[in-house]
This record gives sequence, C-alpha cells and structure tokens, in this order.
Amino acid sequence: MNDQAWLPRLAITTGEPAGIGPEIVAALAATDLPADLIAIGDKDALLLAAQTHGIALTLETDDGQWRRARAPGSLRYVHVPAPAPIAPGKLDVRNAPYVVAMLARAADGCLDGEFDALVTAPVQKSIINDAGIAFTGHTEFFAQRAKCDVTMLLVAPGIRVALATTHLPLVEVPAAITAATLVRVLRIVHNDLRHRFGIDNPRIAVLGLNPHAGEGGHLGREEIDVIAPALAALRADGMQLEGPLSADTAFVPAQRARFDAYLAMYHDQGLPVLKALGFGDSVNITLGLPFVRTSVDHGTALDLAGTGKADPASLIAAAKLAMELARA
Repeated sequence: MNDQAWLPRLAITTGEPAGIGPEIVAALAATDLPADLIAIGDKDALLLAAQTHGIALTLETDDGQWRRARAPGSLRYVHVPAPAPIAPGKLDVRNAPYVVAMLARAADGCLDGEFDALVTAPVQKSIINDAGIAFTGHTEFFAQRAKCDVTMLLVAPGIRVALATTHLPLVEVPAAITAATLVRVLRIVHNDLRHRFGIDNPRIAVLGLNPHAGEGGHLGREEIDVIAPALAALRADGMQLEGPLSADTAFVPAQRARFDAYLAMYHDQGLPVLKALGFGDSVNITLGLPFVRTSVDHGTALDLAGTGKADPASLIAAAKLAMELARA
C-alpha cells in the first residue's frame, strides 16, 4: 500500500467458531474504524454472530482490491468453511482443522502482500491438540509458517512486556533460558521497537528468573551465569538494557516510567501485571514476523458465546494498533 488515501487491508481471523471470536469480529465491523476489514472464516458463523449481537452486517466476498472507504457494518470475507455445524459454547473436534486452515490462509495472504496486517481472534488450543494437531499457539504457528524467529509482546496503555519463553510448563522454563535465547529475543524486541514503534534507542528492563533476581546466587544462579553475561554482550553493541531486575519491584510506577519495554522470563511472570493494568485494552503482538500481527488479550470465553455479552474492546484495540503499525 503506497497511497495513504487507501485503507489498510486488515485480515481478521475469526478464531474458534464455538467461542466469541465470530461475535467480536462482527462487533468490530460495526465500528467506524478506517480500515478495510477482511474476515477469514466461515461466512455463516459471522452471520449468526451478527444476529446474536443485533448487528446489521453487510458481507461481501473479498476481491483483493484496495478501497478508500468502509461503511460501519460492512465486512469483506474470505470464506473458509467449517466442516461441522457450529454451536456457540460447544467445542467440536471436527472443526479443529478448519481453525488451523483459517490461520494458514491468513498468514499466507500476509506473506504474499495480499493483506497489510493480521489481527487474530482467540482459538482454543486444547481442541486443536485433541484433534491430533500439534499446536502450541498463534505465535509459534506463525513463526513456523513464516520460517523466522519471533517473540511475543503484549502492549497496554503505559506498558509493554515481551516474553523470553511463551507457552511452556513452568518446570521447563529454567532450561529454556539460555544466553543464546536471550540475545536472540532481545535483538528482535530492540529491532521492532525501533522500526515498528519508532523508538530510536529503546530502554528495556530485563527481569531475573528467580525471586529477588537470585539474591546474589543464594536463590539461584541463572542471573549470574546466564542472564547477566547475555546483557553485557548486548550492551557492548549499544543496547540500553537494565537488569536482571527483581520482578516484584520492577513494575512499580516509577520504574514503568523509565522503560519502553520489559522482558519477562516466562509467561506468568510479566503478563499478570500487564493484564491487571490494562485488561481489555491490551494487545498481543508477534515481533519478528515479516508482517504485522496483533491479537486480543483473552481467550475464547465459551461461557459467553451466543449470549450477546462478548466485549469486543480488545479486538478493537488490536485492530487499531495493527492499522497504526501497518501505516508506519
């Protein structure tokens, strides 16, 4: 996309069909967001979701052409048919391959330049694995599809948190924290903060793995043996890195004001803080991909599916950020 008058083309995957994904996509379409929204998923699921929310949704097949305006309530789509009937709140293992096919279609479209960015509604990892399909998460799936190294970053108002490890059992985390991993992840974070977010010299806080960042080796040696040497090597390349920091005080307001991003060692070290501060307004971003990918900060909410009570705020925030990053 070369002309700012053209709307950015955002591919929106509709997620687990039994969850709230189709509903929040329909609700996103009802906004006046100045972007060309192209839903990837089952057309009938979208129509049912719109009816559930009382949204007059206008659907049209995507023809791949750019456009300069979109009326609220209009949505283009790429039809990926679900093989089994969709019932809100009721998972069906027969639809698991459909979910994966939807993600593959969207990723391939981004890689081919068909779309400017990708926004994903939540999927149910358990049912995909129950179908015999190895699936750790969106982040890992897109990394494999694009054949690149990636890092998960979550963004909420006033805070950004990246992860050194993502969806691992806690018992496996220490072995996964290596100097090579930290160097790779921090280079990705630093590069994307500069080139996607426009921060010339980002300041990154790096958390320790152990309580009190190891307490000088008394509560673990990962900080001394692994984390500190990796940071020293990157500082020699000019990166502004501080750490390893004790996670229990690293997020206090005075600290947050000093940093452009944090690197947490594992999923539940950094994300509970971010979600407590900005749940519903936070956005998941996959750094390192050759295209922009954002996502919601929540799951499929099967208990809300079909009730008309699903809140689209996080998907709207994800679409707005995808649009901004795509234009940048």
